Amino acid sequence: MSASFPFLGYGLGLRSAYYQQILEQSPDVDWFEVVSENFMVQGGKALYYLDAFAERYPLVMHGVSLSIGGPHALDPEYLKQLKQLAERVRPAWISDHLCWSRGNAHQLHDLLPLPYTEESLVYIAARVMQVQDILQRPLVLENVSSYVRGASDEFTEWEFLALLSHVSGCELLLDVNNVYVSSRNHGFDPWAFISSLPVDKVRQLHLAGHSDYGDYVIDTHDHPVSDPVWALYQRTLEHFGPVATLLERDDHFPPLEALLDELQTARQLGNNVLARRQPCS
Repeated sequence: MSASFPFLGYGLGLRSAYYQQILEQSPDVDWFEVVSENFMVQGGKALYYLDAFAERYPLVMHGVSLSIGGPHALDPEYLKQLKQLAERVRPAWISDHLCWSRGNAHQLHDLLPLPYTEESLVYIAARVMQVQDILQRPLVLENVSSYVRGASDEFTEWEFLALLSHVSGCELLLDVNNVYVSSRNHGFDPWAFISSLPVDKVRQLHLAGHSDYGDYVIDTHDHPVSDPVWALYQRTLEHFGPVATLLERDDHFPPLEALLDELQTARQLGNNVLARRQPCS
């Protein structure tokens, strides 16, 4: 098997703690992922930095508040601003999460899991197509980490993702760490999840750290990538082939050099997999 999209390489989540150092040093990073909401503003320093990074590196946009599975109507002002930002950034793709994150009035600032039912599939597919019509491009949706499951679920999460991508035309952001976290919390085989996804729909991979409390695991993004997640990532690459990979860190920020070392680990694993896939001369 092999991925169906052009291979963008290995990227980092762009965080303000590193802005100036990145601009001064131009580290060996293939691309950066920006959190869309951080730049949906009218002006100021945020857009100054955004334009500076866009001149130097390919960028992708990653949102956290679309709430594609929420009970409310999609926010037209949010979608308008998202499209305007995309016209400024010209990202390789635009992603968000397969979840809900607000009610009718208030943003909950969390990524909450959905019921995996036929009714939910029809509802979310229609909303995905609405977003895609506005953005004029496929929406890329990420699997979230979860700690509870719906009693009425008719599909596994991976079955739901595969069906949604088929019905709506959306693409997938496979967060390997989130799969591992959820597998520990719910007791399923993480490889059953990953190997069941359609190869031609996986646009991007995420890597991150988590907090392991033994009986449960929390997706905190404030630790280095764990050994089990690295092993799962390597197996993922062996199955899918080269897929654009992003390393995320959202708290307890280490020196940039430490993140670059982690990113180099991902790059080396990818290179090793590619070398084994090359036919012998």
